[in-house]
Amino acid sequence: MRRIDFNVEPSYDGFTVEKYLMSVKGLSRRLITKIKYSEGIMINGVVSRTVDIIKSRDIVSVIMGDEKCLEENLSLDIPIVYNDDDIVVFNKPYGTPVHPSIRHYNDTLGNYFSAVFKGVSFRPVNRLDKDTSGLCVVAKNAFAAAELQKSVDKTYYAVVKGNPDDEGEINLPIAREDGTIIKRKVDETGQEAITRYKSVRRKNGYTLLEIKLLTGRTHQIRVHFSHIGFALAGDELYGGDMSVIKRHALHCKTLEFIHPVTKEKVVINSEIPDDMAMLFK
Repeated sequence: MRRIDFNVEPSYDGFTVEKYLMSVKGLSRRLITKIKYSEGIMINGVVSRTVDIIKSRDIVSVIMGDEKCLEENLSLDIPIVYNDDDIVVFNKPYGTPVHPSIRHYNDTLGNYFSAVFKGVSFRPVNRLDKDTSGLCVVAKNAFAAAELQKSVDKTYYAVVKGNPDDEGEINLPIAREDGTIIKRKVDETGQEAITRYKSVRRKNGYTLLEIKLLTGRTHQIRVHFSHIGFALAGDELYGGDMSVIKRHALHCKTLEFIHPVTKEKVVINSEIPDDMAMLFK
């Protein structure tokens, strides 16, 4: 269970509980309804209705329980780089899926999360491909998950074969490739996709890029750089050089977000893994 208390500011005197939680604190109507039916909304410690009126200096509390957990697997030992009552950030190694699937039932980040945080639902905010390494933030309750969707800013590092421009922007729509549920392609019928990048280092015929995504399409970084002639090293699916690294060279290096409860800015960094760093030695 997680209880979050909100101190009502004078400017919200006379609001209903529902209006306050929705328009001021950003909770969705669906989440409010769910909490309401479990008697998880309180004013000054007393269970309340969403239509009740709040006053200045009241304390509005929301209490959230969890109802769905994954099979536990503590043997994965995935590093935790940030942890508090609402959020945990993992430094996910490549080769580890985020979500369980038919092929990966109990060897995922979700299984490890459930083993470490028993009884807490798994709510990943940024989802990394199995062979993408780096920072993955997971919310420990529905409120934190909803708030983090609005504020998480990610910076990726990728290694590409060749020498792209020092910096640039790729604005090309991405669609699913015909006949496959996995592979994507640049196509005018696809969804808008915008990738910004700048070069960080060049050596041995490879370039290390710092990348920001303005949109979040499946395989966006991999598709865009393959399309302009600079496929990621190790990216077999999109034509990358497999001679020196055995997975696509992509790493989520930095996460920045506003904490949903404290409202403080949090910045977390992760070192580039050895298999990517070795390309420049």
